[in-house]
Amino acid sequence: MYQNEAIFDNGFHKFYFLGWEEKEEEIVQTNQYLIVDGDEAVLLDPGGAHVFPRVLANVSEIIEPSKITHLFYTHQDPDVTSGIILWLSIAESSKVHISNLWVRFLPHFGVYDQRRVVGIPDHGDTIKLKSGNTLELIPAHYLHSTGNFNLYDPVAKILFSGDVGTCVFPAGKRYREAVDFESHVKNMEAFHKRYMASNMACRKWVDTVSKKQIDVIAPQHGAIMRGECVKKFFNWLRDLKCGIDLIDQFYGK
Repeated sequence: MYQNEAIFDNGFHKFYFLGWEEKEEEIVQTNQYLIVDGDEAVLLDPGGAHVFPRVLANVSEIIEPSKITHLFYTHQDPDVTSGIILWLSIAESSKVHISNLWVRFLPHFGVYDQRRVVGIPDHGDTIKLKSGNTLELIPAHYLHSTGNFNLYDPVAKILFSGDVGTCVFPAGKRYREAVDFESHVKNMEAFHKRYMASNMACRKWVDTVSKKQIDVIAPQHGAIMRGECVKKFFNWLRDLKCGIDLIDQFYGK
Protein backbone atom coordinates (compact mmCIF):
# COMPACT_ATOMS: atom_id res chain seq x y z
CA MET A 1 0.00 0.00 0.00
CA TYR A 2 1.27 3.52 -0.78
CA GLN A 3 1.77 5.35 2.49
CA ASN A 4 -0.03 8.42 3.77
CA GLU A 5 1.73 11.64 2.80
CA ALA A 6 1.48 15.04 4.49
CA ILE A 7 1.19 17.57 1.66
CA PHE A 8 1.20 20.38 4.23
CA ASP A 9 2.25 20.36 7.88
CA ASN A 10 2.85 23.39 10.11
CA GLY A 11 2.77 21.34 13.28
CA PHE A 12 -0.85 22.18 14.14
CA HIS A 13 -2.62 22.13 10.79
CA LYS A 14 -1.96 19.23 8.40
CA PHE A 15 -3.30 18.18 5.01
CA TYR A 16 -2.81 14.49 4.17
CA PHE A 17 -2.98 12.61 0.90
CA LEU A 18 -4.15 9.19 2.13
CA GLY A 19 -2.54 6.04 0.77
CA TRP A 20 -3.45 3.84 -2.16
CA GLU A 21 -3.83 0.11 -2.52
CA GLU A 22 -0.56 -1.51 -3.59
CA LYS A 23 -2.35 -3.25 -6.45
CA GLU A 24 -3.92 -1.00 -9.04
CA GLU A 25 -7.68 -0.83 -8.73
CA GLU A 26 -9.81 -2.54 -11.36
CA ILE A 27 -12.53 0.00 -10.63
CA VAL A 28 -12.38 3.81 -10.83
CA GLN A 29 -9.28 4.96 -8.98
CA THR A 30 -9.97 7.47 -6.19
CA ASN A 31 -8.01 9.70 -3.84
CA GLN A 32 -9.00 10.57 -0.28
CA TYR A 33 -7.64 13.42 1.82
CA LEU A 34 -7.67 14.25 5.52
CA ILE A 35 -7.26 17.66 7.13
CA VAL A 36 -6.13 17.59 10.75
CA ASP A 37 -6.48 20.82 12.71
CA GLY A 38 -5.40 20.36 16.30
CA ASP A 39 -7.53 17.60 17.77
CA GLU A 40 -10.21 17.46 15.08
CA ALA A 41 -10.23 16.21 11.50
CA VAL A 42 -12.10 16.71 8.24
CA LEU A 43 -12.34 13.85 5.72
CA LEU A 44 -12.75 14.78 2.05
CA ASP A 45 -14.67 12.55 -0.39
CA PRO A 46 -14.19 9.38 1.71
CA GLY A 47 -15.17 7.15 -1.20
CA GLY A 48 -17.38 4.15 -1.70
CA ALA A 49 -17.96 1.09 0.44
CA HIS A 50 -15.37 -0.78 -1.63
CA VAL A 51 -12.47 1.37 -0.33
CA PHE A 52 -13.82 1.93 3.20
CA PRO A 53 -11.55 -0.63 5.01
CA ARG A 54 -8.41 0.77 3.39
CA VAL A 55 -9.35 4.43 3.99
CA LEU A 56 -10.27 3.68 7.60
CA ALA A 57 -6.84 2.07 8.08
CA ASN A 58 -5.17 5.11 6.51
CA VAL A 59 -7.07 7.51 8.76
CA SER A 60 -6.35 5.41 11.86
CA GLU A 61 -2.61 5.74 11.24
CA ILE A 62 -2.99 9.51 11.62
CA ILE A 63 -5.78 10.18 14.11
CA GLU A 64 -8.52 8.39 16.02
CA PRO A 65 -11.41 8.25 13.48
CA SER A 66 -13.91 9.37 16.15
CA LYS A 67 -12.17 12.77 16.03
CA ILE A 68 -13.49 13.37 12.51
CA THR A 69 -15.95 16.24 12.95
CA HIS A 70 -16.80 16.93 9.32
CA LEU A 71 -17.29 14.77 6.21
CA PHE A 72 -17.17 16.80 3.00
CA TYR A 73 -18.61 15.48 -0.27
CA THR A 74 -18.00 17.29 -3.54
CA HIS A 75 -21.03 15.68 -5.18
CA GLN A 76 -23.29 12.62 -5.22
CA ASP A 77 -21.46 10.01 -7.29
CA PRO A 78 -21.14 6.51 -5.75
CA ASP A 79 -17.32 6.58 -5.79
CA VAL A 80 -17.64 9.63 -3.52
CA THR A 81 -20.60 8.90 -1.26
CA SER A 82 -21.63 5.24 -1.20
CA GLY A 83 -19.65 4.60 2.01
CA ILE A 84 -21.33 7.46 3.84
CA ILE A 85 -23.38 5.35 6.26
CA LEU A 86 -20.21 3.48 7.32
CA TRP A 87 -18.39 6.73 8.10
CA LEU A 88 -21.33 8.13 10.05
CA SER A 89 -21.17 5.07 12.31
CA ILE A 90 -17.42 5.50 12.87
CA ALA A 91 -17.31 9.29 13.22
CA GLU A 92 -20.33 9.56 15.45
CA SER A 93 -20.15 13.32 16.06
CA SER A 94 -19.43 14.31 12.48
CA LYS A 95 -21.50 16.50 10.22
CA VAL A 96 -22.02 15.78 6.52
CA HIS A 97 -21.55 18.65 4.06
CA ILE A 98 -22.98 18.17 0.57
CA SER A 99 -24.83 20.27 -2.01
CA ASN A 100 -28.42 21.09 -1.11
CA LEU A 101 -29.38 19.45 -4.41
CA TRP A 102 -28.28 16.01 -3.16
CA VAL A 103 -29.52 16.05 0.44
CA ARG A 104 -32.85 14.39 -0.42
CA PHE A 105 -31.01 11.62 -2.26
CA LEU A 106 -29.04 10.55 0.83
CA PRO A 107 -31.71 8.13 2.15
CA HIS A 108 -30.87 6.00 -0.90
CA PHE A 109 -27.45 5.53 0.73
CA GLY A 110 -29.07 4.68 4.09
CA VAL A 111 -28.89 8.17 5.61
CA TYR A 112 -32.38 8.68 7.03
CA ASP A 113 -31.46 11.02 9.92
CA GLN A 114 -31.00 14.42 8.28
CA ARG A 115 -29.98 16.16 11.53
CA ARG A 116 -26.32 15.46 10.81
CA VAL A 117 -26.54 16.74 7.24
CA VAL A 118 -25.61 20.32 6.33
CA GLY A 119 -26.84 21.21 2.85
CA ILE A 120 -24.50 23.57 1.01
CA PRO A 121 -26.33 26.44 -0.75
CA ASP A 122 -25.49 27.08 -4.41
CA HIS A 123 -23.27 30.09 -3.64
CA GLY A 124 -21.08 28.09 -1.22
CA ASP A 125 -20.42 28.00 2.50
CA THR A 126 -17.68 27.58 5.11
CA ILE A 127 -16.68 24.99 7.69
CA LYS A 128 -15.53 26.64 10.89
CA LEU A 129 -13.09 24.62 13.00
CA LYS A 130 -12.61 24.80 16.77
CA SER A 131 -9.28 26.57 16.35
CA GLY A 132 -10.91 29.41 14.45
CA ASN A 133 -9.54 28.21 11.12
CA THR A 134 -12.08 28.15 8.31
CA LEU A 135 -12.42 25.95 5.23
CA GLU A 136 -14.13 27.46 2.18
CA LEU A 137 -16.68 25.49 0.13
CA ILE A 138 -16.48 26.93 -3.38
CA PRO A 139 -18.99 26.29 -6.20
CA ALA A 140 -17.81 24.05 -9.04
CA HIS A 141 -21.24 23.46 -10.53
CA TYR A 142 -21.50 21.36 -13.70
CA LEU A 143 -17.89 20.18 -13.28
CA HIS A 144 -19.19 17.63 -13.62
CA SER A 145 -22.14 17.38 -11.25
CA THR A 146 -25.05 19.83 -11.31
CA GLY A 147 -24.53 20.62 -7.62
CA ASN A 148 -20.78 20.45 -7.10
CA PHE A 149 -18.33 22.01 -4.64
CA ASN A 150 -14.59 22.22 -4.03
CA LEU A 151 -12.94 22.81 -0.67
CA TYR A 152 -10.24 25.44 -0.27
CA ASP A 153 -7.93 25.30 2.74
CA PRO A 154 -6.45 28.82 3.14
CA VAL A 155 -3.95 27.69 5.79
CA ALA A 156 -2.43 24.97 3.60
CA LYS A 157 -3.21 26.88 0.39
CA ILE A 158 -4.55 23.63 -1.08
CA LEU A 159 -7.64 23.34 -3.27
CA PHE A 160 -9.41 19.99 -3.08
CA SER A 161 -10.90 20.05 -6.57
CA GLY A 162 -13.00 16.88 -6.72
CA ASP A 163 -13.29 15.73 -10.33
CA VAL A 164 -11.70 18.91 -11.70
CA GLY A 165 -8.10 18.08 -12.52
CA THR A 166 -8.75 14.36 -12.72
CA CYS A 167 -6.30 12.24 -14.69
CA VAL A 168 -6.77 8.65 -15.76
CA PHE A 169 -3.54 6.71 -15.39
CA PRO A 170 -2.40 4.32 -18.10
CA ALA A 171 -2.15 0.78 -16.76
CA GLY A 172 0.93 0.33 -14.60
CA LYS A 173 1.82 4.03 -14.62
CA ARG A 174 0.37 5.58 -11.48
CA TYR A 175 2.14 8.60 -9.96
CA ARG A 176 1.25 10.73 -6.93
CA GLU A 177 2.35 14.12 -8.31
CA ALA A 178 2.42 15.64 -11.78
CA VAL A 179 5.91 16.90 -12.57
CA ASP A 180 5.66 17.62 -16.31
CA PHE A 181 2.32 19.26 -17.15
CA GLU A 182 2.65 18.70 -20.90
CA SER A 183 2.91 14.96 -20.29
CA HIS A 184 0.31 14.94 -17.51
CA VAL A 185 -2.35 16.75 -19.54
CA LYS A 186 -2.48 13.83 -21.98
CA ASN A 187 -3.96 11.77 -19.12
CA MET A 188 -6.53 14.48 -18.29
CA GLU A 189 -7.84 15.55 -21.67
CA ALA A 190 -10.29 12.76 -22.57
CA PHE A 191 -11.93 12.79 -19.12
CA HIS A 192 -12.45 16.54 -19.07
CA LYS A 193 -13.77 16.70 -22.64
CA ARG A 194 -16.43 14.06 -21.91
CA TYR A 195 -17.37 14.70 -18.27
CA MET A 196 -17.19 18.50 -17.87
CA ALA A 197 -20.36 20.30 -18.97
CA SER A 198 -19.02 23.17 -21.06
CA ASN A 199 -16.27 25.72 -21.57
CA MET A 200 -18.53 28.29 -19.88
CA ALA A 201 -18.57 26.23 -16.69
CA CYS A 202 -14.78 25.72 -16.87
CA ARG A 203 -14.12 29.44 -17.31
CA LYS A 204 -16.42 30.37 -14.43
CA TRP A 205 -14.56 27.95 -12.18
CA VAL A 206 -11.11 29.19 -13.23
CA ASP A 207 -12.16 32.83 -12.72
CA THR A 208 -13.42 31.95 -9.23
CA VAL A 209 -10.63 29.77 -7.83
CA SER A 210 -7.71 31.61 -9.45
CA LYS A 211 -8.42 34.52 -7.07
CA LYS A 212 -7.23 32.26 -4.25
CA GLN A 213 -3.61 31.67 -3.37
CA ILE A 214 -3.26 28.03 -4.39
CA ASP A 215 -0.01 26.11 -3.98
CA VAL A 216 -1.52 22.68 -4.65
CA ILE A 217 -4.54 21.30 -6.53
CA ALA A 218 -5.60 17.96 -5.05
CA PRO A 219 -8.15 16.11 -7.25
CA GLN A 220 -10.29 13.10 -6.35
CA HIS A 221 -8.68 11.00 -9.09
CA GLY A 222 -5.13 10.94 -10.35
CA ALA A 223 -2.19 13.09 -9.27
CA ILE A 224 -1.80 16.34 -7.37
CA MET A 225 -0.44 19.45 -9.12
CA ARG A 226 1.83 22.08 -7.59
CA GLY A 227 3.27 25.47 -8.48
CA GLU A 228 3.76 25.99 -12.20
CA CYS A 229 1.51 23.00 -12.98
CA VAL A 230 -1.35 24.80 -11.21
CA LYS A 231 -0.95 27.86 -13.43
CA LYS A 232 -0.70 25.77 -16.58
CA PHE A 233 -3.80 23.80 -15.58
CA PHE A 234 -5.84 26.98 -15.16
CA ASN A 235 -4.74 28.23 -18.59
CA TRP A 236 -5.50 24.88 -20.21
CA LEU A 237 -8.94 24.49 -18.63
CA ARG A 238 -9.93 28.08 -19.39
CA ASP A 239 -9.71 27.38 -23.14
CA LEU A 240 -10.91 23.77 -23.16
CA LYS A 241 -13.92 22.91 -25.32
CA CYS A 242 -15.85 20.14 -23.63
CA GLY A 243 -19.26 18.66 -22.88
CA ILE A 244 -22.02 20.39 -24.82
CA ASP A 245 -19.40 22.34 -26.80
CA LEU A 246 -18.63 18.99 -28.46
CA ILE A 247 -22.10 17.48 -28.35
CA ASP A 248 -22.18 16.61 -32.05
CA GLN A 249 -19.16 14.33 -31.53
CA PHE A 250 -21.02 12.35 -28.87
CA TYR A 251 -24.11 11.88 -31.02
CA GLY A 252 -22.15 10.97 -34.12
CA LYS A 253 -21.24 7.49 -35.27
